[in-house]
This record gives sequence, C-alpha cells and structure tokens, in this order.
Amino acid sequence: MATSLLTPDEKNAVKVDARAGKYLVFHLGEEEFAIQVQKVREIMGVQDITQVPQTPPYVKGVINLRGKVIPVIDLRLKFTMPAKEYTHRTCIIVVQISGERGTQLMGVVVDGVAEVVQVAGADVEDTPSFGKEVEIPYVMGLAKLKGKVKILLDIDQVMTARELARLDLTAK
Repeated sequence: MATSLLTPDEKNAVKVDARAGKYLVFHLGEEEFAIQVQKVREIMGVQDITQVPQTPPYVKGVINLRGKVIPVIDLRLKFTMPAKEYTHRTCIIVVQISGERGTQLMGVVVDGVAEVVQVAGADVEDTPSFGKEVEIPYVMGLAKLKGKVKILLDIDQVMTARELARLDLTAK
C-alpha cells in the first residue's frame, strides 16, 4: 500500500499549483469566469446554430465547424442565469473537453471575452463550502486578480457524463 510523503500543507500547495497558469477570462452578466487557455481551441462570433429537438434549454444546438458538427451550450442557461439577447459582444468559445468517451469539441456561448491572464497559485483560493445540498464540482477555485474575483471553471466538469453522452448522440 502506497502512502503519501507529503504533509497536508504540501498537498494543498500542489493542488494550488495545478490551478496556476494562463486563463481566458469571459463574462456572464456581471460575473467573470475563466477557463484554462490550453482547453480553448478558438473564439468566434455567434453564428447560425441548428437547434436539436428534445435537448435541455441550455443546449442551443449544433454548429458546423470546418466540416465537423459540434454541440453548443449557453453557459448562462447551464448556470441557471436569466437568458439574455445575444449582442455583437456575445461569442462562442470552442473548447476541447475530456470525458469518459475521450476528447471532444464543444462550443460555449458567453456574453463576452475579456482577456488572457496569468494566475499564480498564491492568487487562488478553494471554493467555499455551500453545504451538501450545493455541489459545484466544475469550480476549481476563485482567483483574486486586480481587486476582483474570477471563478475558475474546470470545463471538463461543467457537463456531466450523462449530459455529454446525450450531446454526443446529437452531434452525430
């Protein structure tokens, strides 16, 4: 049986360091979120999205990205925020997500993209506990930058395995 030679403080330092790196910051309403740049494949303006019947409201449909059909979700709706009319600042961030079925591309609709920032491990705090009733496994932590808090998303966890399986079926 293997045992860890790291103290609890050292384990926490390793966890924080894993969250350090470059992040793409985007807006949903007044809130700022960020995803690791290495997960981002491209950023594009909103284009025609083909709706797919019998999908949840946050699934906007699919788009044709250079011959490949990819699902598109609206993060506002996924996070149960009020719907908002798309504007010239609204965009689709194409991300590569990893799941049980390997990697796949997915588009996420956001209100606007702000910047790319470097996040140091010391700037990241763990997500506070909101009790057992509220689980948010897709939040990796909270980064304190320039006097504001940015919510660091684990884009691989935003969609559950069952949701991804459903999207996988719609994208074929």
